[in-house]
Amino acid sequence: MKIIYKYITVISCISLLISCSKKYETEPINRITEDLVFDPVDKNADYAQQFLNGTYLLLPDWYNRIDGSFLDAGTDDALASKDGSSIDNFRNGRISANVLPDNTWSRNYSGIRRANLFLSKIDIVPAPADRKVQWKAEARFLRAYFYFELTKRWGGVPLLGDKVLSLSDQLNYKRNTLQECNTYILSELESIKSSLLPVAITDGDWGRANQGAAMALKARVLLYAASPLNNPGNDLQKWSLATQAAKDVINLNNYALATDFIASLNATRNSEFIFIREQALSQSVENNNGPVGYIVGAGATSPSQNLVDAFLTINGKTINENGSGYDSSNPYLNRDPRLDATIMYNGKMWLSRPVETFEGGQDKPGGNRIQTKTGYYLRKFMGKFENSTSYSNQGHHVILFRYAEILLNYAEALNESSGPVQEVYNSLIAIRKRAGIKAGGDNQYGLPSGASQSAMRSLIWNERRIELAFEEHRFWDLRRWKLAESVLNQPVKGVKITKKQDGSFTYSVFDAAPSVFDASKMYYNPIPYSEILTNPNMVQNPGWSF
Repeated sequence: MKIIYKYITVISCISLLISCSKKYETEPINRITEDLVFDPVDKNADYAQQFLNGTYLLLPDWYNRIDGSFLDAGTDDALASKDGSSIDNFRNGRISANVLPDNTWSRNYSGIRRANLFLSKIDIVPAPADRKVQWKAEARFLRAYFYFELTKRWGGVPLLGDKVLSLSDQLNYKRNTLQECNTYILSELESIKSSLLPVAITDGDWGRANQGAAMALKARVLLYAASPLNNPGNDLQKWSLATQAAKDVINLNNYALATDFIASLNATRNSEFIFIREQALSQSVENNNGPVGYIVGAGATSPSQNLVDAFLTINGKTINENGSGYDSSNPYLNRDPRLDATIMYNGKMWLSRPVETFEGGQDKPGGNRIQTKTGYYLRKFMGKFENSTSYSNQGHHVILFRYAEILLNYAEALNESSGPVQEVYNSLIAIRKRAGIKAGGDNQYGLPSGASQSAMRSLIWNERRIELAFEEHRFWDLRRWKLAESVLNQPVKGVKITKKQDGSFTYSVFDAAPSVFDASKMYYNPIPYSEILTNPNMVQNPGWSF
């Protein structure tokens, strides 16, 4: 495989960890070898630990990572504000083996190779035995994570085991089946989760793999395996396994929903974080996505009217339900507080003035400037700058697992295996209560009593959509639920807002962009052409050329 050739050189193996060490400074870059990284006289194992830390850097990112866009801009939840962004290829159905905006094949196999190299060499280093045990478990966790990132995009992929490949090795690996890949991932996680990884992470090691992370990954893998895309016969045992895996995380009693939804997403650490990819404090999300009429704000993301309409009203009902209190002439009043925490809408206070996305407003000026295509901007992940005059540095960690997802995973799997039992309700109530939905006279937070399994399924799907928006779930959820062929063949909608002379507004929903999804092939991505070209044993996914 091309990726193996690309990463077998030792320079790439240590490119992420060259430090200020004099030992490295005195070696020409082209002579830095794995023997310098895994050094038998490095009594503190500094270089080996830096190598492992560098492997963490290959974990996924979220923020504007695909040509300046969130992955969600390839779904019905948003558009890229910039014309011609490569993320549009997902929406217009123009991806191919040569045109693949989210091509992480090389990145993930690089991480796998780094993990394998670390595991093969760490015993050379005179580090304390207990540290090496934990580091090995971390490397195995990372390797399992990288494999899952591959399988959710491509299905079955080649499993390399512990092999560290070199130029002299046979590189024409065949693809393993998805079931074989899942079995491998789950066996690795099962081996390390209980005795080899720490139960909790101390402040100095925040962001490192832990038992909760391994168990959360297991729960997500099993949820995907049980979903309609990968479980067409609806084997209830698969749903039961997913249910228990999520319940196991809950039963750790190490995690809880944070009380403040906005603050929790910018926190350095909190009770809801299970596993994060740490980032330096910055203003990057605000600068990239803030409305364009402010001193700083590139307005890169345009959330859709489709997503806005999915948010509940304050009493937990959908906007179309009887008794919801929704007012189409004042559409943002008395809504689920998560709408205010996720979307910049017309009239919302930001940096001490109301956002103006009406036609001709400061944030929708028209002309050739990049600006919202839908009448909305992204607010999620930003600090509390409603009454500020400028941005300050914020925590924009990539929250790879948080407790709200586990509750939603549990509710979904339990509903599918056992129906809408009380524990399903309890999970959704906990999430809605934290969001600020009113309890109502029945303390059901808008959830209907005696819901059918099908009705509860729809409620859970929508709850995931609004709770986890822009956290790279919607793209994969639509695929694993086999909903993409219906949802992603509908236009992405926006709103045209006109300001009247009396200062009030009219709202007109319009089709902002068409969408195309070919169900015959697009549930899995095409294997990159470079891999097909260099490996005669690499079989392309059904429906794709090359």
